Amino acid sequence: MYTPHPDRYADMPYRRTRRSGLKLPALSLGLWHNFGPDRPAETQRAILRRAFDLGITHFDLANNYGPPPGAAESALGGFLKTDFARHRDELVISTKAGYLMWPGPYGEWGSRKYVLSSLDQSLKRLGLDYVDVFYSHRPDPETPLEETMGALHSAVQQGKALYVGVSNYSAEQTREAARILGELGTPLLIHQPRYSMLDRRPETEGLLDTLDELRVGSIAYSPLEQGVLTARYLDGIPEDSRAASDSPFLNSDALTEDLVARLRALDDLAKARGQSLAQLALAWVLRGGRVTSALVGASSARQLEDSVGALANLDFEPEELARIDAVING
Repeated sequence: MYTPHPDRYADMPYRRTRRSGLKLPALSLGLWHNFGPDRPAETQRAILRRAFDLGITHFDLANNYGPPPGAAESALGGFLKTDFARHRDELVISTKAGYLMWPGPYGEWGSRKYVLSSLDQSLKRLGLDYVDVFYSHRPDPETPLEETMGALHSAVQQGKALYVGVSNYSAEQTREAARILGELGTPLLIHQPRYSMLDRRPETEGLLDTLDELRVGSIAYSPLEQGVLTARYLDGIPEDSRAASDSPFLNSDALTEDLVARLRALDDLAKARGQSLAQLALAWVLRGGRVTSALVGASSARQLEDSVGALANLDFEPEELARIDAVING
């Protein structure tokens, strides 16, 4: 039987999700990759146990995570039953609905029928009565936002979610979603955007400013850019890497000579701070406290430990930030 580390809350910083009462760990575990049937169950169990031992109380999913879609929720559901049943109230479990899950016109996007049906399916796979956070995974260009936000509100009213969020919404869409949810009486808790040193759209397109104004939390996904912002590709493309596979999220063409040169320069900056490149990238996303939490994936417990090491130094001198900008922007 799994017994969590007694000092699991000693070192992890927890950040309040803006105007809510919910605190999230500075690093959260994302189950986007590495939790399908192609990965050993014991490796998955080791990652989850080590995460909790390190104070990572938030496990983030979506209905389509795997592969195949639904596999990550099913995997976590099994581990929640065998390893974490006594600790459910210490955990924040989130999931999302928005991408393709089943054939036909009701199997994706943002209709009330899809969103609430998807949540019911997610709860069955997870073996839970409720999730802590339920997201609209992407805006639906053909469904009124009032309908999608109304479905999130209904999930809370039905006791199937405690909080709601949105992901991949623009600043303008986020502002409107927050207005609708506020009128319904279910505040928008959090936004999950893609954000990293290499993808600064939340800054340049005004999303972070909007979240500051609305006092809505944020949790960054892909802060390591699918592994690009690690030491993985500094000396070529390993045969067992994601870039060498047929992954739709990263391929070898993206790793140009110019990009690798920039990564090496960033690695030098990281070493000067006593950090790995991955730790530098995570610290950069978490700098200043604007981002509530950063989502990290892990293919092993050791990789997760390296990510948590970023929390030892989240402060940057202005000169360091300027040097990072100079490397990124050329």
